[in-house]
Amino acid sequence: MITEQQNPNTQDIDQLSTLDIVTRINAEDQTVALAVARALPSVAQAVDAIVARLRGGGRLFYVGAGTSGRLGVLDAAECVPTYSTPPQLVQALIAGGETAITRSVEAVEDDMDAARSDLMAQGVNARDAVVGIAASGRTPYVLGALAYAQAQGALTVGISCNEPAPLLEAAEIAIAVVTGPEVITGSTRMKAGTAQKLVLNMLSTATMIRLGKVYGNLMVDVQATNEKLLQRARRIVAQIGQVDEAQAAELLAAAHDEVKVAIVMARRGVTAEAARSLLLGAGGILRQVID
Repeated sequence: MITEQQNPNTQDIDQLSTLDIVTRINAEDQTVALAVARALPSVAQAVDAIVARLRGGGRLFYVGAGTSGRLGVLDAAECVPTYSTPPQLVQALIAGGETAITRSVEAVEDDMDAARSDLMAQGVNARDAVVGIAASGRTPYVLGALAYAQAQGALTVGISCNEPAPLLEAAEIAIAVVTGPEVITGSTRMKAGTAQKLVLNMLSTATMIRLGKVYGNLMVDVQATNEKLLQRARRIVAQIGQVDEAQAAELLAAAHDEVKVAIVMARRGVTAEAARSLLLGAGGILRQVID
């Protein structure tokens, strides 16, 4: 596996000054975005397939172990406040469960049966999408998850930093991001982890854009759960609704802090109830209601 090979560019890294160490790491990191760029057609294919599943009432599951699993947990958790998604819409399963989020539980990644049990407990079915994440492309927990998901008729996507890899062969849509040998041999939390984070950012963000949760580049489904997010929501309502911030605050209050509803109220001069009805008729796509 290329992720386990020794990197010739960093063989002397333990003899360098601190500045030279971090400079060498930075130079290697700069190659990651190019590796991701080569995988963009597959990423786009995965987004379109995931969107189709979610529009059909399905859910998105990330499955991984170790760093890969934690990255999935991070991406899934951020969807709720950023896009007001129900917690069950985007979920993450990590080998070893919640304990493994903050503590290394290495042996569990070899348990294929645990992955099947975890997906079975969530009732994964043919409407869902399951994304397996594994830098090596051969983690048994992830392979077990994809095998079970396929048996249920779910969409399967595999993200690997090695090619060829069993995960890429097992997935309906294969995303190969070959980042090469790591700065520290085998430490895939580094370049491979960065690549996985970039791909997950794209998968979730592009999916939410396609689902109508973004207008322009503004998060019009943001959950105003703290003061910073409330201020952001007011600015968004003021900008798109073409009102001042005081009016935006009043509209948001009347809309129970639903940003899109407040915007439609401002632009169409309707009540919150009528605004919700208009959005429902447009499948939640704000642009179809106000433009």
